[in-house]
Amino acid sequence: MLKLPVYLDYHATTPTDPRVVEAMTPYFSDRFGNASSRQHSFGWIARDAVELARRQLATLIGCHSREVYFTSGATESNNLALKGIVSASTKRRIHVVTVATEHRAVLDPCRVLQDLGVRVTVVQPDQDGLISVEVIKRAITTETVLITVMTANNEIGVLHPISEIGALARSHGIVFHTDAAQALGKMPFVVEDLSVDLASFSAHKIYGPKGVGALYVRRRANVPLLPLIDGGGHEQGLRSGTLNVPGIVGFGCAASICQSDLIDERKRTQMLRDRLLSGLEYRLERIRVNGSLKHRLPNNLNVAFAGLEGESLLAGLNDVAVSSGAACTSANPEASHVLKAIGVPDILARASLRFGLGRWTTSEEIDYVVDKVSSLVTRLRELSSITDDDQVH
Repeated sequence: MLKLPVYLDYHATTPTDPRVVEAMTPYFSDRFGNASSRQHSFGWIARDAVELARRQLATLIGCHSREVYFTSGATESNNLALKGIVSASTKRRIHVVTVATEHRAVLDPCRVLQDLGVRVTVVQPDQDGLISVEVIKRAITTETVLITVMTANNEIGVLHPISEIGALARSHGIVFHTDAAQALGKMPFVVEDLSVDLASFSAHKIYGPKGVGALYVRRRANVPLLPLIDGGGHEQGLRSGTLNVPGIVGFGCAASICQSDLIDERKRTQMLRDRLLSGLEYRLERIRVNGSLKHRLPNNLNVAFAGLEGESLLAGLNDVAVSSGAACTSANPEASHVLKAIGVPDILARASLRFGLGRWTTSEEIDYVVDKVSSLVTRLRELSSITDDDQVH
């Protein structure tokens, strides 16, 4: 039976899996110890739970558990990676390379580094949202200390050629970081296969709790990295602060579930995504997919609907949770920086929807959303004064 509202915003966050909640619950009360308390059993139990979670995440990404450092989320991990590498660099002049379609959790720290005198090159993707290895190669200089490119884009779901970029960075002796928050648990992500030195993750993107994340740091590369937070020497001195034991336990459990379900879930969500797209294309004309459909997360669809106002589109979807391709406020609508970077006109970017499918998405929900969106778009087009000429370059 269809239950409303329908949630298709799994890129924003995911509901915590009941199995994860069950694993976390004892660590709020019965097993409440501080993982750094080494003098009694309460601390030992908490420490062992943290180390189990560390191994569970390490298994999912194919690394040694000592290469996993827990943080408060991917935003902190990104900041630690970028600012930590730059702070540790011994070069007089420092250069960082990144991409225009990165998450703000990468672009904003890069802007801060620029204000501190670091030179940052922001390269542009092609119209499919893909960044080429050749473009990255041309941006490299003798001063480059870090390349940071996300694995999967959070808006258009595009998958960049991470292994090739990683190999390029390694051949030049440059540290390579990737924000993998959207990729983890949705596709195979093995750090050694991808030549990754640093990778950021967030638990709440894989059906774990909010407020906990991780940073992978490759040991064999001896990556120079200075901490952002001092005060106690936790996480091997890289991230001080009392560990969020319940959250970390939940992260580990969520990673373990993804490990066992990844292949089947990937096939299922892609089938539903394709059902959604084919349904919209059958019912509607003048729609286009933003970003490459071939190189894309299986659970992502970002679609632009020509001939209508984006604000009306979102307002009309009162029982379907999706997000716009634009970061808008009612007073100051601003087109998504990701869609602008791939050449989507502002007015069409604001009339785009990001659909994020997940673990509890059903075919009944997809069919309902196809009908709802198609009927709404048809009605709004009849009322709109926007023409196709308004939504082209």
